[in-house]
Amino acid sequence: MSARQRHIAHFHLHAALRGAQYDDVIELVSGITPHVQAIPPNALQVDLTSALRYFDLSPYDAVQTVKMRLKALYDIDSSAGLAGNRMLAAMAADASAPGDTTWVPTGQAADWLYPRPVTALPGIGRATADTLHRYGLHTIGQLTDLPPATLQRLLGAGQARLLTERARGHDPRPVVPAEPAAQLVADLALSRDCLDPAQHHRAVLGLADRIGQCLRGERQFAGRLTLTVRYADRTSTTRTRALPEPTDHSPALAATALGLLTSLGLQRARVRAFVLRADDLRPAGSAYRQLSMDPTDARARAVEAAADRARRRFGQGAVRPAALAD
Repeated sequence: MSARQRHIAHFHLHAALRGAQYDDVIELVSGITPHVQAIPPNALQVDLTSALRYFDLSPYDAVQTVKMRLKALYDIDSSAGLAGNRMLAAMAADASAPGDTTWVPTGQAADWLYPRPVTALPGIGRATADTLHRYGLHTIGQLTDLPPATLQRLLGAGQARLLTERARGHDPRPVVPAEPAAQLVADLALSRDCLDPAQHHRAVLGLADRIGQCLRGERQFAGRLTLTVRYADRTSTTRTRALPEPTDHSPALAATALGLLTSLGLQRARVRAFVLRADDLRPAGSAYRQLSMDPTDARARAVEAAADRARRRFGQGAVRPAALAD
């Protein structure tokens, strides 16, 4: 007996979701299928396979039902990808314009993948892409046509084997129901593509300051930051780094966030949006901070506390870092 064909949908939620909102979205979609996996900070994947027979819907109609419920109940716009496995569904969602749905039927997956750029494949960062481009490999189809031994010489056996499987559209991973981890998210969608490194720096600095304010307001420390950069071609890059110590101090958060930005080596990349996520959260009272003999640190924290009091009294725009002043 052949295995039943899977129908996996990946949804990009065009909203900045806080923890409770994310929980509400998961509960809403779970009313259609229990197989819902959170993909922080603002996406989720669902396995619709068993739900289709129950609701007597086509895969496409089931996806549209989810999107309509998200819009009607929470005013959340979304775009979606629908395919036979998790990787293809995510790639299809990345290729979808806001509000649209891209469906890649199983029998057409190879043809859909063939002309797409190699950077669309999960696991191909800028360094790997540069290596492939130097050898004239620009599309996924060129990867599938390449002899495996040649790709191994370029990338090494392990990575070559993984990319070959992905280039052929293979992904056996199941959708694993899971609640989103506790986190704080700040995002910035730019009005137009930005190539200016100084503006990239300013945007990430502003997100780190917002995360710091939220942490202090909720009396929490963060242990890890994740920076996601979305580009004009709808691809994205994500980097994660543990903080030297759990903190709610905006300058410490900014230093790590800017380190993540530097590690991406964007140079003249056409950036569309930034998302900064803080997780590994813990109550401020349960975290320890290394004492500093530097009086500058104590003064900076005193100024930060005064700025927070001013914002609570006069509004968020009352005080801001000099680097973010207009």
